[in-house]
Amino acid sequence: MTVAVRIGFRYEDDAALATFSTVTWALAIAAVAALVAGPHNVAAAWPFALAGFLAPGGSQLLFTFAIRSVGASRTSVVVGAAPLAAVAIAFVLLDEPVSEPLVLGAVAIVAGGVALIAERRPEHLRASGLFLAAGCTLLFATRDNLVRHLAVSSSVPPTVAAAATLFTGGLVAGLYARRLPGRRALRVFAPAGICFGLSYVCLFEAYYRGRVSVVSPLVATETFWGVGLSVLLLRRSEVVGSRLIAGAVLIVAGAVLIGIYR
Repeated sequence: MTVAVRIGFRYEDDAALATFSTVTWALAIAAVAALVAGPHNVAAAWPFALAGFLAPGGSQLLFTFAIRSVGASRTSVVVGAAPLAAVAIAFVLLDEPVSEPLVLGAVAIVAGGVALIAERRPEHLRASGLFLAAGCTLLFATRDNLVRHLAVSSSVPPTVAAAATLFTGGLVAGLYARRLPGRRALRVFAPAGICFGLSYVCLFEAYYRGRVSVVSPLVATETFWGVGLSVLLLRRSEVVGSRLIAGAVLIVAGAVLIGIYR
């Protein structure tokens, strides 16, 4: 999804419309998944709709602006640090267990972030994008813990919960954009939106079955895929160097440690 958004910016550079288009497609995917799952009490999904203000409401706007500012690969690397924040919140609020390997994983993630900040970026990639991605990471982590907390006792199916959060996210994106996306924006960001919708359905299914300290590190391996796909598809604009790769490796290694020794 991250790389698809970056490619979409070649044809439409309005980040607000890009976000609105992406979330619109994602909502359509989640709505279809919810309908296939059968009739449910949609009104009971209101807590998940509130969670949608955090993510994808605020997070997807920050995420899209970060991609435009600093690129797909670097945004993926920063967001890969989400398990550090998510697991920290889970330790404090959800009383999930802690161990030494988790601390080592956290150290590796921080070291990866330092490597990323220290790298020399191309002039067209603004450092402010890293801060946008970091803000997005905190929203992701908070969303993960909130969804897991709600999922433990909720009778709402994960597909309906995912659709509820995406509905609120669409409202936030629409209010920020203040206009509907045109055919071109919907067309060029369709691949990103479809990937986003499928990922949200899978994410909610996962949190209904596993703890934050299990699921979040697995999701963080998107850093590896984001950098890898950027090298293959965005080689000229991304300029992936050794420090970026080192940062990605450290962050993924930290996420794996957290996942294995949860």
